[in-house]
Amino acid sequence: MKSQDMKRQKLFSLLGDLPNSNFLGVTAVNEVDKGNYVLECLLLEPYENERVPAYFARPKEASGRLPVVLFNHSHGGQYSVGKTEMIQSSAYLQPTSYAEQLTSMGYGVFCIDMLGFGERRGKTESEIFKELLWKGQVMWGRMIFDNIRALDYLETREDVDTSRIATLGMSMGGLMAWWLSALDERVKVCIDITGMVDAETLVANRGLDHHGFYSYVPGLLKYFRTSEIQSLIVPRYHLSVAGNHDRLTPFAGLQIINEEMTAAYAQAGVPEHWQMVRFNCGHIETAGMRAEVCRFLEKNL
Repeated sequence: MKSQDMKRQKLFSLLGDLPNSNFLGVTAVNEVDKGNYVLECLLLEPYENERVPAYFARPKEASGRLPVVLFNHSHGGQYSVGKTEMIQSSAYLQPTSYAEQLTSMGYGVFCIDMLGFGERRGKTESEIFKELLWKGQVMWGRMIFDNIRALDYLETREDVDTSRIATLGMSMGGLMAWWLSALDERVKVCIDITGMVDAETLVANRGLDHHGFYSYVPGLLKYFRTSEIQSLIVPRYHLSVAGNHDRLTPFAGLQIINEEMTAAYAQAGVPEHWQMVRFNCGHIETAGMRAEVCRFLEKNL
């Protein structure tokens, strides 16, 4: 077994007991004309006894198979928002929503409500985390698994070019982007926005309480440094945009990851596939960041 496959298998083993993935259903709820694009409202059934509300946005003039971006919504304590962030943006993202931005570039865009958010809210994050822990499950593992099943769903669509799938998001969405990309090679382009957190630096800076319960994986630091998880994306395309003054992603940690990923991509012979671009800002997406995201997608997807 290849070294990367062994590491990926170990990483999966830390994510707790995962549901049986042999079942996959989908129900079309309705379809909405959003002016420049069409929005499909869906209910995914990634496994039995679970329904996951989702949006798929497609360009109105689309023809043939589309490249698709799996958009991961952020956290921000805004449990009522979820997938709606894809179509309405948020206070810390640029005003143009990613549904509008990406469909105008010719991409399909897909987003699910992550566990505890949007139409899946009702139990608090801490309640979900504690209940799953008692059951031998990990909240972050369930959230990642749902997104893996989202990729499975995209493969069933006749209008999706499965060789051209990217994922991106801000904050929790950025964290999801690089974890999902590390674990699933179907993602060809990974973009994280203010989601690059070096775990050991976060501990050293006493920054753990800047992040919610959802992402803490028992035993993770016994086996993996953050850059070792990120290395599972090599040699695929990976852009990270970050704020130098973002307390959620300490500057020293950004330095460590950038140095180690630069070396890893150089060793793989594709140094241009990795970019970290930093801005003198906090936990926001600037206009410059949005421009970098769009350029990276246009060049590599």
